[in-house]
Amino acid sequence: MVDTSLSPVHVIGGGLAGSEAAWQLAQRGVPVVLHEMRPVRPTEAHSTDQFAELVCSNSFRSDDAEYNAVGLLHEEMRRCGSLILRCADAHKVPAGGALAMDRDGFAGAVTEAITGHPLITVERGEVAGLPPEAWDSVVIATGPLTSPPLAEAIRSFTGEESLAFFDAIAPIVYLESVDLSKAWFQSRYDKPGPGGTGKDYINCAFEKDEYRAFIDALLTAEKVDFKEWEKSTPYFEGCLPIEVMAERGVDTLRYGPMKPVGLTNPHKPERRPYAVVQLRQDNALGTLYNLVGFQTKLRHAEQARIFRMIPGLEKAEFARLGGLHRNTFLNSPRLLDGALRLKAQPRIRFAGQVTGCEGYVESAAVGLLAGRFAAAERLGGEPSAPPVTTALGAILGHITGGANADTYQPMNVNFGLFPPVDERIRGRDRKLAYTRRALEDLEGWLMAAPAVAV
Repeated sequence: MVDTSLSPVHVIGGGLAGSEAAWQLAQRGVPVVLHEMRPVRPTEAHSTDQFAELVCSNSFRSDDAEYNAVGLLHEEMRRCGSLILRCADAHKVPAGGALAMDRDGFAGAVTEAITGHPLITVERGEVAGLPPEAWDSVVIATGPLTSPPLAEAIRSFTGEESLAFFDAIAPIVYLESVDLSKAWFQSRYDKPGPGGTGKDYINCAFEKDEYRAFIDALLTAEKVDFKEWEKSTPYFEGCLPIEVMAERGVDTLRYGPMKPVGLTNPHKPERRPYAVVQLRQDNALGTLYNLVGFQTKLRHAEQARIFRMIPGLEKAEFARLGGLHRNTFLNSPRLLDGALRLKAQPRIRFAGQVTGCEGYVESAAVGLLAGRFAAAERLGGEPSAPPVTTALGAILGHITGGANADTYQPMNVNFGLFPPVDERIRGRDRKLAYTRRALEDLEGWLMAAPAVAV
């Protein structure tokens, strides 16, 4: 039964975290006003006004819930009724062991669910400063591209210097422009994964001399110039531009995103490739493929020239070239409490990448928690944090106190954030011990949670 006397919770930001937070609130019978500044005020990275638009990769990474921490997080979110995972599963595309999705179908499904929910009101327009005092419960989920006025208001209010880092975007090519007399379809180790066949990636193999020429071109290419205020901004290690990785050593790329292991070139089966570029399906039609791990800050003309040096992409046509944008996040261990509330003003919560979690799934997961916490409070209860042994609890613990505030940096979910299991358990069995413990403890937490209202 929905309590019609409840005042709304305001959610600022319609990305992955904001959409998930709004959904969790509304599903518990709490009215929501969801504020999204697009298209009234665009961002440097978005191209539509849809909710949960994917601006970088189209992958949620591994979907293996037994041996991978992010796959475990997927499963936990599914069990928590996540809108983001529901829409991702509905619009998945082949991606080996990863969960990847058609961008437009995914964002369209999230947008339809949000705008069609009877308890969610959407207001388009920028919140240019701290939320009004009359808003007694607010979730700020403005993401890494928080508008400058709001970011400055938060910075001034908290007295903290917000941290920032660069995120780079990978290019996308049209399948019809790929030369499949040189390239071939295969997943690494022939792994099919969700919605896949074991032949989910396009692979482009380098000979040694081709690879060395490619690295030389990356090192000498013209790059985007930084503005003066950007020059001290670092990169996030998990999303380095390809040319930055090349600068770290000639073999860095072929031991990283261009590693040739688990692949056999049917055009030259007699020898192992020296290095391999993989392309992952980017839409449901299978007409677009993105270059995996090829985030870049090269100038557009240089991208077209250099990426056509990749065997099989000599005549590649690009649906989108790579780019670069600056991300902002809070020093969350210092500023937020265990329920994601701003210590200096508890009516305000933060969620998503602005808290310093890194990755699409992690961002949505923190939105899920913020929505559940805000709903519990609005319904007269107390927020209940998930056990620290779960992926949800591990992320929450890291951003709200588990990390060192003096050296805080964005972090993907990983088993290093979990309390240790029996030290006698090793290898893959150790990962399995983490995941089994997590899902068992999650079920106990969910059983104690209030029932969904609508």
